[in-house]
Amino acid sequence: MHVNEKTLDVRDMECENRCPLISETFEALEAGESFVLVNRFDPKPLRSKLESASAHGVRWEYLELSPQICRIRIGKTA
Repeated sequence: MHVNEKTLDVRDMECENRCPLISETFEALEAGESFVLVNRFDPKPLRSKLESASAHGVRWEYLELSPQICRIRIGKTA
């Protein structure tokens, strides 16, 4: 785990609450910072959304990917 890295567990949240929270968490990051997203499934469309909506580079690192859980380190590169 990276120093001061936040974990955002959205497995029990409704989609209409989950998506804005993830976007807000990403936008609040400084360059070089990251958070770990915990979800029930691989949110592939989220990656495209963050990349297209942000002027910052997006780092996307799978930490765990199984049928039951998906853990991804998401960060800003610039």
